[in-house]
Amino acid sequence: MGCVMSEKIIISTLLLLFVSGVKLAKASEEYKKATFAGGCFWCMEAAFKELEGVIEVKSGYSGGQKANPKYEEVSSGKTGHMEAIQITYDPNVISYESLLGVFWRQIDPTDINGQFADRGSQYQTAILYHDEEQRIKAEGSKEWLEKSKIFAKPVVTQIKEFKNFYPAEEYHQDYYKKEPARYDAYKKGSGREDFINKVWEKGNKTISICPLPRKKNLSNLTSLQYKVTQENATETPFKNEFWDNKKDGIYVDIVSGEPLFSSKDKFDSNTGWPSFTKPIESKNVIEKEDDSFFMKRTEVRSSSANSHLGHLFNDGPGPDGSRYCINSAALRFIPKEDLEKAGYGKYKKLFE
Repeated sequence: MGCVMSEKIIISTLLLLFVSGVKLAKASEEYKKATFAGGCFWCMEAAFKELEGVIEVKSGYSGGQKANPKYEEVSSGKTGHMEAIQITYDPNVISYESLLGVFWRQIDPTDINGQFADRGSQYQTAILYHDEEQRIKAEGSKEWLEKSKIFAKPVVTQIKEFKNFYPAEEYHQDYYKKEPARYDAYKKGSGREDFINKVWEKGNKTISICPLPRKKNLSNLTSLQYKVTQENATETPFKNEFWDNKKDGIYVDIVSGEPLFSSKDKFDSNTGWPSFTKPIESKNVIEKEDDSFFMKRTEVRSSSANSHLGHLFNDGPGPDGSRYCINSAALRFIPKEDLEKAGYGKYKKLFE
């Protein structure tokens, strides 16, 4: 009896190990890789290592010609390699867009000659895409960053096809854990830490700051909606859909659906167009100079769809005087009672 039970236990154990092995193999097949160059790989590795969904982060060298280079060789700037990190991640837990968001928050993307105290081509920044999907998302995030005007100078970070990656020497891996005091002193002394705090402040690093531009659906637009959003036209005052709308709800981009303004911030400006004191999400609105019609104005566009919305003036009732004068034709209104079913449930709290 004891022998029979032992055989059953052995068989059950083997079966369990087999099933577990299949699950692990399946999981590893679903993992993806992302490769970024952002200057010193110690700092880049630390930024991604603890993120949920990130399986592994390796420091190494990428983009050059020499196989299996040594640190001293790469440091000379003669191998063509950049210091880089390669991330293995579970796309079911963390998106590539989120990784891009973290990447941009660690670097100065306007520096073409290195990063902070580290100078030379080996410290240049780059997104090294592994497939066409990553390329599209990387280019979309860079375009978003450029249009956001967070930086006054051009964004020069390269987007290049991934070709190779060679892990760095073992003493470089997990350096922020192995030598925490030296790592902290380096990150502070190099200027990277102060730069990140100044530009981005301290927030949740897993939030993607560079959303992928949503696909434009222009086929359903009326002639007026198309002319306003795509050709910068202006609709007739007092003869548009929302200028006198007093219902509670939010206004979203007619093209992409990105949230733009709330009825809580809407006011009667006596101009005949919907007017707001502020956007519902500042990151969804881009402001740019408009010199058309021999006037100097500030144009307002949506971030993801790049729709023309209207103009920003300084004669509003709020403390900063902002008046976002917006075309109704660029907007779709979501009443507060429909927010949940329309996919905007997070904004219900504005009306509670």
